Amino acid sequence: MTEINDRIVKSEGRALLFENTGTQFPVLLNAFGSHKRLNSALGINSLEEISASFDLLFKKFSSPKKTLSDKIKLLPELLNLASYMPKSISGKGACQQVIHQNPDLSILPVLQCWPHDGGRFITLPIVHTQDPHTGTRNVGMYRIQIFEKDLASLHWHLHKNSARHFREYKALGKRMPVSVALGGDPVYTYVATAPLPDQIDEYVLAGFLRKKRVEMVKCITNDLEVPTDVDFVIEGYVDTEEDLIWEGPFGDHTGFYSLPDFYPRFHVTCITHRQNAIYPATVVGIPPQEDKFLGIATERIFLSPIKIGLLPEIVDLKLPVEGGFHNVAIAKIKKEYAGQGAKAIHSLWGMNGLMFSKFILVIDENTDIQNFASILQAIEENVDISEDLFFSKGPLDVLDHSSPQFAFGSKLGIDATVKFPDERKTAFEKQESTNIKENSLFSDIKEIGNKIIVVKKGTHSLEDAKAAFPSKKYIVFVDNELDINSLPDILWYAAGNVDPGRDIQIIDNKQVIVDACRKESGDGVRQWPNPTVMNDETISSIDEKWESLGFKEFIPSPSLHYKGLVKGNSAEVK
Repeated sequence: MTEINDRIVKSEGRALLFENTGTQFPVLLNAFGSHKRLNSALGINSLEEISASFDLLFKKFSSPKKTLSDKIKLLPELLNLASYMPKSISGKGACQQVIHQNPDLSILPVLQCWPHDGGRFITLPIVHTQDPHTGTRNVGMYRIQIFEKDLASLHWHLHKNSARHFREYKALGKRMPVSVALGGDPVYTYVATAPLPDQIDEYVLAGFLRKKRVEMVKCITNDLEVPTDVDFVIEGYVDTEEDLIWEGPFGDHTGFYSLPDFYPRFHVTCITHRQNAIYPATVVGIPPQEDKFLGIATERIFLSPIKIGLLPEIVDLKLPVEGGFHNVAIAKIKKEYAGQGAKAIHSLWGMNGLMFSKFILVIDENTDIQNFASILQAIEENVDISEDLFFSKGPLDVLDHSSPQFAFGSKLGIDATVKFPDERKTAFEKQESTNIKENSLFSDIKEIGNKIIVVKKGTHSLEDAKAAFPSKKYIVFVDNELDINSLPDILWYAAGNVDPGRDIQIIDNKQVIVDACRKESGDGVRQWPNPTVMNDETISSIDEKWESLGFKEFIPSPSLHYKGLVKGNSAEVK
């Protein structure tokens, strides 16, 4: 299923329903994998409609109310907002038409996606937990590995609300109830991925997007509530006094394996489902994958709240899929005073989801954020290496493998806005570029713009590259096996492999050299993961049966393009 899905997703193809799954339930893959299907899932024609709704709502409540009549006019809006709040119903929901009091997770068609995954993983779980002190609900998406018929693990990250709930239950010495929903209204899946602030119920956002309240029903074996219309519910608990379980590896959305670590044990007490339930799943790996479209939704939907609540100068925001949505962020601002670019960079690092960004680039409102050439031009023309690069340190996503420390490392902000006179200590000298073919020691090189060059390392060192290209402002060093004619591949590989503090050298405040190669474990480098690539046996199997699957044109395996990057026969580079 993963191999077929990978071929279809990367060719921007259709959603896939697999019926021959070895269980009574079909598997749905790639449901969100196009702009059209994403909009259909959210019940809109364009994602801009949601931003416009936020803008309109804010204007109505923030504009001056001079008379009592003006204030009374807001009452319908308040009532409308109240109608989006989730509602509890009595009795049982459609998700409880079939109840398995003696639960067995093997009834579900759970996928092992990649060859070196540690087992089978539920990849679209809508995980429900509750603050033990306030009762506030959190809905998040954290992968779940299956171990036994009633035992799994919950991969909630260190910085997530459910992980905080776990720590609070542990401090109280109590068991933690957990319920996992699958399927139902696709808006539930989206809101589980949305970076909402703590204390805000994700089902309020679901109600706002749907323009109707979500109906909730109490679970069978714990007191948590789930939407009545989901396909499956897996109920259970985490014993906070119990030892953690060794989870992973897992081929992750970064395009690399996340290596094993200890996570909480999830004891399953009950499974319920609809009569004709469909099991939803997704496959993540080297981008683009289906999660590209969920990331775009977050990018568009949360632009307005960011502008309203934190950065009024922000015009647009881009989270490139190649950067895994958390490694790279590009912000376009309306610049009005000196230092505003730097202010925007540090403000974005202070935000909930954007605090994980390793690289934040800020550009002017006149730069086309959707045009890579326009962004490169801004970097080349507006960035003074001696003044416009801001190195910092802070939290990183736990999936980041490049940092010397787990979930903590260095970051780089780049101010590529046009500078005001007060922002320059000295006149900005524009360097002229030379013909790289006249003085190059390297045969495999790729010019990007006028002053950026990507170099395959060959048998040479970073010092060789510095000597070979004295006129280039930016030199990116990559492994020999990477396709340097693919800009998305370069961005993906560099975003994943670079720790800015360790891997970026500034030479005489005039040149930046980036080491985007894989690293060897040891000497400040943790275990290094391999990219997620399918095995030859599975690729050959799908090649042989492709025509019988009913697709119009043969699509070769995307894994063939990346096989050279894999070192050794495991999730870890060896």
